[in-house]
Amino acid sequence: MESTLAPGGLTYKWSGGVSSVVGPHGVGASPGDKKSKNKSVRGKKKSIFETYMSKEDVSEGLKRGTLIQVIKPESCDKETDGAYESDLPEELCGSHLLQQSLKGDNDSPDVIIEAQFDDSDSEDGHGNTQSVLVDGVKKLSGWVHEKGKEDAGASGTKDESTSVAQDTRALPEKSLQRSAKVVYIVEKKHSRAAAGFLKLLADKNSELFKKYALFSPSDHRVPRIYVPLKDCPQDFVTRPKDYADTLFICRIVDWKEDSNFALGCFQPPFFSVHINMKLFTLKLQDLSHLAKSLGQAGEIEPETEGILTEYGVDFSDFSSEVLECLPQGLPWTIPPEELSKRRDLRKDCVFTIDPSTARDLDDALSCKPLADGNAYEVGVHIADVSYFVPEESDLDKVAAERATSVYLVQKVVPMLPRPLCEELCSLNPMTDKLTFSVIWTLTPEGKILDEWFGRTVICSCTKLSYEHAQSMIESPTESILGTELPPMSPEHTREEVHRAVLSLHRIAKELRKQRFSDGALRLDQLKLAFTLDHETGLPQGCHIYEYRDSNKLVEEFMLLANMAVAHKIFRAFPERALLRRHPPPQTKMLSDLEEFCDQMGLPMDFSSAGALNKSLTKLFGNDKYSLARKEVLTNMCSRPMQYFCSGALQDQEQFRHYALNVPLYTHFTSPIRRFADIMVHRLLAAALGYREPPGVEPDALQKQADHCNDRRMASKRVQELSTSLFFAVLVKESGPLESEAMVLGVLNQAFDVLVLRYGVQKRIYCNALPLRSHRFQKVGKKPELMLVWEPETLEQEPVQQVITIFSLVEVVLRAETAALKYSAILKHPGTEGLLGPQDREGHDHEDEQED
Repeated sequence: MESTLAPGGLTYKWSGGVSSVVGPHGVGASPGDKKSKNKSVRGKKKSIFETYMSKEDVSEGLKRGTLIQVIKPESCDKETDGAYESDLPEELCGSHLLQQSLKGDNDSPDVIIEAQFDDSDSEDGHGNTQSVLVDGVKKLSGWVHEKGKEDAGASGTKDESTSVAQDTRALPEKSLQRSAKVVYIVEKKHSRAAAGFLKLLADKNSELFKKYALFSPSDHRVPRIYVPLKDCPQDFVTRPKDYADTLFICRIVDWKEDSNFALGCFQPPFFSVHINMKLFTLKLQDLSHLAKSLGQAGEIEPETEGILTEYGVDFSDFSSEVLECLPQGLPWTIPPEELSKRRDLRKDCVFTIDPSTARDLDDALSCKPLADGNAYEVGVHIADVSYFVPEESDLDKVAAERATSVYLVQKVVPMLPRPLCEELCSLNPMTDKLTFSVIWTLTPEGKILDEWFGRTVICSCTKLSYEHAQSMIESPTESILGTELPPMSPEHTREEVHRAVLSLHRIAKELRKQRFSDGALRLDQLKLAFTLDHETGLPQGCHIYEYRDSNKLVEEFMLLANMAVAHKIFRAFPERALLRRHPPPQTKMLSDLEEFCDQMGLPMDFSSAGALNKSLTKLFGNDKYSLARKEVLTNMCSRPMQYFCSGALQDQEQFRHYALNVPLYTHFTSPIRRFADIMVHRLLAAALGYREPPGVEPDALQKQADHCNDRRMASKRVQELSTSLFFAVLVKESGPLESEAMVLGVLNQAFDVLVLRYGVQKRIYCNALPLRSHRFQKVGKKPELMLVWEPETLEQEPVQQVITIFSLVEVVLRAETAALKYSAILKHPGTEGLLGPQDREGHDHEDEQED
């Protein structure tokens, strides 16, 4: 089965320096031993796949040390780490195994895995994953050897394996091939659902033709699926072409060892992977008659529904039980008894700064000079969502299940009901709102003199957009006209808000400067934004989102609040604090990257986050080609961040946030859209004595943290696919589009590019180009593809082109007809007007063309 369908943690069967496999009962065998692997049983079909081990055998294997359970590195999740399409290479910064659960009495391991790995590059983007897993197994092997010495009751097979492993330690590292494979899965994090197309089977004379149709998923990583004909549209067999462009949703319910194809059923448009796995207990007949087509392929809404369903995003309406948890009757007013418990900030000049289209406003700012003139009182005020979400209520359970809001190009799938997101909790202007605040006394240089946490009530005086705040920053001495600003509370003037924004901007610049002096690393990634037609909802144009001073202002104070709350809850509950970590890039990756940069003439310092940031800042200029090279290296160094319970990690050094270069960090500032923030609010409330200390055990808190990680990664992937979907529509309507691109990575028969004009990443395959030949080689750590192009005319000679990382090329983006997808091809280097990389270095040719 595809590795992308294998969830969560991994447990490895260690086989030392030789390849071996584990049969259904854990018996070792050689992969070449077809008698043991594919031996037919009389009266039964020949097995194509091995059966998984039983739960009992897995538990026994973990106790005996013949199986190893680990946690799958999040950065190895190809579903979520790709840029805008499923076949992009993974970030080069794969993670070492985060935790190693070696408890012999663990009865419910997450995943048992065994697969063969070697050092060769792979064309499907798994090459890096393999090296990461090999490195992980190398580390784990030491534990297995020691365990083998202690376990006198181990089987003969295991002793032999250990003996072989010990013998092979004397061999050169390159001569060893370690192997592992999946042998058991408990927690299925993939929804097993996919969008795709329905076809008749090719062999009309087969028995299967009379019973099943063939479902072909749009995602090539999901296997093709047999679905019962009785569940298909009634006229499908007689009129199959009528459904050629109809998008269906199908879910895998079984996959026999003797079949290349899975078995599945149609399902309604929403399917969620619940923490308690209740939906997986539904029987086939419960869903088999709920055939539902999403609509025509190539239309935005059906394609969006398919994406949401595949990634288990709950976009169904909230149930009546959930809605009954909300205060009934709007507008709602704050009870007097609640007001008496809070610090009243309603007369302060408090305001929000958000995107102009935002409707869920969960953070506000305030800034006023103190009487001595040498300091400011600066406040970050966050919507007190936990007040409206009682623990263990139906509302709490569904929020925990969804874990995050999902932001698509055209809409939001909210974590909480809209009355709560947009009315009760949203910090709308000129309305009393419940908040949780962090208030500092700060010098103009950003030095913290005092700090206060507490529940508050505010009344925002205005709703500023980033554009409004940017205008104020860029016009420090000019009065902003009233027509250029949103409505303002009569209690505060435009000038007062303008002064507060300028003061916050000055302090934010100092905080930012100090952060980078202290060794922080900025890992910006390009983001594509669209302008949509109000009537049709179709994209009219796109641009790379500009991150300006107003964005940086808000970011700086949100970071400060998150760090402050992290320290507060960790001091109060050192074993139960929900924190957020950013692991450093793995050592081997940095070593390889450093060697690669040396070969490219880029003297990078990877010794720390701060050193890397200085290298990225000093080495590259501000022209678009320098910025593109910086983007490439940023992608190589980036790693996904993770929520965790402080009691689940023994080494406090692992708590660190690598990019921010701080010891403790959490999420506090977005409780409307992230359940982790609600959990942190409850911890902070307990730390301040507003409620009882948390009774939840670290293991349970870690389980919820894991779920938040999973849903956040799925949300990120869905957002990327939504962007890709809208960009594909734009390419279809306006294309083909041409642009310069920078090469991100090179494989045997393909390479990945960053399209500079649009900020999207695409893979270009050699077999899609008119080439006479191509050749892959490595020069040290530097991969190269030599392309030999077919001449455009008979009189011309073949053109050679070398593709390496940082190469600049011309690409053409074109629409695909089957669905809303787009592909990229390389423009022929013989095309008139195309310049070589040496002609582009350090120049902005768009400016030259305009001149």
